[in-house]
Amino acid sequence: MKASLLLLLFIASITFAQAQGYSVAGAVHSAQNKETLPGATVQLIRLPDSVRTATATDKDGNFGFQGVKPGQYSLQVNYLGFKTYARTLQVQNAAVTLGQLLLEESTNTLKEVQIVGQIPPGSQKGDTTVFNAAAFKVAADASAEDLVTKLPGVTVVDGKIQAQGEEVRQVLVDGKRFFGEDANTALRNLPAEVIENIEVFDKKSDQAEFSGFDDGNRAKTLNIVTKKNRRQGQFGKVSVGVGPDKKYMAGISLNIFKGDRRFTINGLTNNINMQDFSVGEAPGGGMRGRRGMGGGGAGGGNGISTTSNFGLNYSDFWGKKIEVSGNYNYSNTRNENNRRVFRDYFNSQFYDQQNSDNSFNTNRNENHQFNYRLDYKINDRNRLLITPRFSIQRSNSYSNTIGSSVYDADSTNESYDATILTSTDNLTDADNYSYNLSNDINYSHRFSKPGRTFSVNLNTGYNINNGDTYRITNVEDYDRPDRSIYLNQQIKADRNGLNWRGNVAFGERVGEKARVQAEYNISNRVEDSERLAYDFDEADYTQFNARLSNSFESEYLTQQAKTSYQYNSDKLRVQVEGQYQIANLQNEQEFPAVYQVNRTFHNLLPTAQFEYKFTKTKNLQIDYRTNTNAPSVTQLQEVVDNTNPLRFRTGNAGLVQAYQNSVNVRYRSFNTETNRNFSFFITAARADDFITNSTLEVGLEDEPLLEGFVISRGAQLIRPVNLDGNWNARTFISYGQPLRFIKSNVNLFGSVGYNKTPGLFNNAMFFSTSTNYGLGGSISSNISQNVDFNLSTNSSYNVITNTLRAEQNNNFFNQSTQLRANLRFWKGFVYRTEFSHQLNAGLSSGFNTNYTLLNMSLSKKVFKSQKGEVSLSVNDLLRQNISVQRTVSDAFVQDVQSTVLQRFFMLTFSYNIRTFSGPMPGERGPGQKGPGERGNMRQGGQGGAGRRNQ
Repeated sequence: MKASLLLLLFIASITFAQAQGYSVAGAVHSAQNKETLPGATVQLIRLPDSVRTATATDKDGNFGFQGVKPGQYSLQVNYLGFKTYARTLQVQNAAVTLGQLLLEESTNTLKEVQIVGQIPPGSQKGDTTVFNAAAFKVAADASAEDLVTKLPGVTVVDGKIQAQGEEVRQVLVDGKRFFGEDANTALRNLPAEVIENIEVFDKKSDQAEFSGFDDGNRAKTLNIVTKKNRRQGQFGKVSVGVGPDKKYMAGISLNIFKGDRRFTINGLTNNINMQDFSVGEAPGGGMRGRRGMGGGGAGGGNGISTTSNFGLNYSDFWGKKIEVSGNYNYSNTRNENNRRVFRDYFNSQFYDQQNSDNSFNTNRNENHQFNYRLDYKINDRNRLLITPRFSIQRSNSYSNTIGSSVYDADSTNESYDATILTSTDNLTDADNYSYNLSNDINYSHRFSKPGRTFSVNLNTGYNINNGDTYRITNVEDYDRPDRSIYLNQQIKADRNGLNWRGNVAFGERVGEKARVQAEYNISNRVEDSERLAYDFDEADYTQFNARLSNSFESEYLTQQAKTSYQYNSDKLRVQVEGQYQIANLQNEQEFPAVYQVNRTFHNLLPTAQFEYKFTKTKNLQIDYRTNTNAPSVTQLQEVVDNTNPLRFRTGNAGLVQAYQNSVNVRYRSFNTETNRNFSFFITAARADDFITNSTLEVGLEDEPLLEGFVISRGAQLIRPVNLDGNWNARTFISYGQPLRFIKSNVNLFGSVGYNKTPGLFNNAMFFSTSTNYGLGGSISSNISQNVDFNLSTNSSYNVITNTLRAEQNNNFFNQSTQLRANLRFWKGFVYRTEFSHQLNAGLSSGFNTNYTLLNMSLSKKVFKSQKGEVSLSVNDLLRQNISVQRTVSDAFVQDVQSTVLQRFFMLTFSYNIRTFSGPMPGERGPGQKGPGERGNMRQGGQGGAGRRNQ
């Protein structure tokens, strides 16, 4: 009986395998030099009926056919300039691995017509855009970041990757977290050669993915699907560089992949402003905001930094039910920066009041960060997710600032001299310590009845922030010397915070396509803040200053009850939610005066979502949400901060929560025939009781909070207030397509942003508005691995208006043009260059500086494997590098020019680690699971590889 049963099972398994088919895989190379031949056309012809199946080799020359039924076949390979390769093969009861197929060069190519298949760049599948990495050619040693920036709709803004107009918050590798939420580090640690597909989507929270109800917590995410034959082995880079003036850099980036187990170690030390793990780059990525190359409002790392970083990343499956991941990062940075600041105030009793500062700053920061995630799938119906986080930070800052405040009664008269109000000399030395601990526990359960779910969540957090600040300030009032100020003080600030949140949700299916969910949420945030000030007395800081001291506690308790309804069909998804919130805000001051404030708020918070799939490649989403925002303890604490004696600041215990409405619209499409990609994104938000600033410049002598303070001419008191009328909107459009006549990809994008902020000046309400028009584009090569370039330009025009002082309206323009190119030529030589031009117009006098930044290097690949590289590079060859940054607030426009790292040379040796032991495509290797074996992962290239399929 047992033998018969086993025989039946064996026959059934063979029948099932034959029905499913087998894989046929191989790799195409040149017979002369063994180089890979990407884009070769491979045809599998079934005999004797001549049914044909075709594919194209990827950028490593690999190809594969899946689901091939047993039988006899003819295989043909065509590649321009090479003879047709043909052979017969037999598919029986196992996968067929052909190994390397060597093509001979053709001696009479003029008489032949070769048809070369075009690798499709990607597709749009629902809310996920899937890109085929093989369709985008990059240099042989390119990083994932180099590849990603060639994708349609992907840009780099201020050194950060943006996709479809939003910053990329997370990078997954085969559906697993990689370096937590540090997207830039994740992309710079993966070589492009291991990537098969790249998916772009909005990842929902773990709870939303499990329950099916969207809670609005989304993060723009890239999921990198690796090649199956690159999931076993070690890869990375080791690099050492030295240069004149004691310039140095040394680092390592090593990834160890063994099936599900993945381990990464990073280390970097340098004094050339490298802040991340971009190991061994030459010239070094200054154009991408990685160094103090700033410029034109880029806001890159300013100053000159000496940095040591160390990082670990780990992910694995413990057994079949537990998935773990975690990362640890350590950084130690010392930064020196000379800054020149010019600030033009919109509103002042003094016409056209301006402030100019020059400062020298030294900052030291030491950070430890640890993140962990444990996902325990107890069984098909129960799941436990635990995610603790811990961080420690210690910092010291020293600054010496000399400045002056002036007003210009007749700014139209060039011969008129501005009047000096005050001059300031400020010396500050501060030490700060912070500790942050948080943990999130989520338990989810599916009942036996389909669609019925239950989940409970508990989130806790605790933080400690302590700081000591010593400062000496001298303010000279030129009009009234008796109001000059001299301060020598110590400020001790201690802040502790405890928060927790609990959530219970129950979901039920209603019919085949609809579901309902009921949810209850309770959260509490308790913050204690103590600020004690001491004046210098004879030999020490022993004289207590009650006017600058305060002890304050704030508690914010919220309870929410929510019901949700969702309808979901093949083309349409609609979700509506109704939420009722009760919030209680309690403020209690213990010193210097005892008082209590207790307020309760009742709010209705509706939410609606609409998603329609016109086709498999066209998708529209509309999302409407409401939320509340409570004031922080620093905004509530009524203690005077006279760090700048001309800009007194204090809190406002009478603040209430802000109420916001927001709407987001997204449209995405991908034409698989023309390879055109289009995306449209618009967001708008309006806030009632928006927390903004009130500035008081008159009657300060009668202000109770400033009793006993010396009030110099031009001084202001700034405190937060609630005002209506705030709203903002932004739209972003992206269009991309291949340019076949130059074998490149073009990406065009445009944006419009608007922000309207209310404020008070001397109790008169005003609005400051900022309108931004952005236009740009890029062309990235898709020629070969030996010719790799990316040319981009981005222009921004800004219009600033103020309803109180229309004569101070301001327009400014910035344009940034960049070229990055890698050329590989004779016997392993590589020429790299980075060119950037910054154009500024409309900034303050002396800040409209235009410049050209040119970096370049010449490298030679060494060793038989060409994994080594010796490079001579120069950064800022023309010695023009500067950093200019403009910011706009509700009260002023500010321009800042900072120290940057200028021209230096460096000799670098780098070695690429590449040791893979995985099988060829189409096979499974040790520790690798086939489709469906995990039960919760969608495989590569299917519009969601590695994403949770709950």
